[in-house]
Amino acid sequence: MEQPKYHYIYGPVSSWRLGKSLGIDPVSSAQKTCTFDCVYCQVGPTEFFPSERELFVSTEDLVDELRSLPEVEVDCITFAGNGEPTLAKNLGEMIRAVKIFRKEKVAVITNASLIERADVQEDLLLADLVEVKLDASSSESLRHVNRPTPEVQLEGIVNGIAAFRKIYKGYLTLQVMFVASNKACAEAIAKIALQIGPDEIELNTPLRACAVRPLSPEELAGVTEIFRKICGDKIKVRSVYEAKREKSRPFCQESTDRRRGKEIG
Repeated sequence: MEQPKYHYIYGPVSSWRLGKSLGIDPVSSAQKTCTFDCVYCQVGPTEFFPSERELFVSTEDLVDELRSLPEVEVDCITFAGNGEPTLAKNLGEMIRAVKIFRKEKVAVITNASLIERADVQEDLLLADLVEVKLDASSSESLRHVNRPTPEVQLEGIVNGIAAFRKIYKGYLTLQVMFVASNKACAEAIAKIALQIGPDEIELNTPLRACAVRPLSPEELAGVTEIFRKICGDKIKVRSVYEAKREKSRPFCQESTDRRRGKEIG
């Protein structure tokens, strides 16, 4: 039987961080739309770098597609996808709409490039869980690993996350993706993380096909040891290699692969 085609929804996917997660792509587009062009991105190079938040998908169209899904048990509904979700200026409206008829917790995974903006923080406050990215400890490492648009600066990212932490009542996770080029930044990033004080730190390395190799289990274990030494007494630290990872069974494989790429092996 042919799988149905979904334009804005993908998954469910088995996430080591969020459990069984149903994905929503609020900037759904044939081209990757982001403020970053990370060296490790699983969906390839960024093709569109918007300078402002835009309306990409109408809330009504998203809700219609979400209502058309078959019955399925998931742990979380996650706004992520083929780019940076906070670029969608109706992100808050979408979260409110989803919460009207779905019982699951709502998560947003963001690269935090826009989090210093008051309107972005207002939208993110509606989510039950927010995962923010911090892969760099200096402007140089940010340019090398995340390759952001020129207006995005590390100071704005760090200050924005710290400001959001002070007002957010949900569960805040700091996610750090490690590759060879930022492994040496582990101690400095851990010290920044300690100052921010998230509920949890997740240490990751790219285990889906991309342009750079993942760290080995031994390499990431060394990074994890650094984070636990600096943050472990106050903040939960988790590593992807320590987590149980299960096979995903999405409604539409094509829609899911476009947002997540293909797993190595």
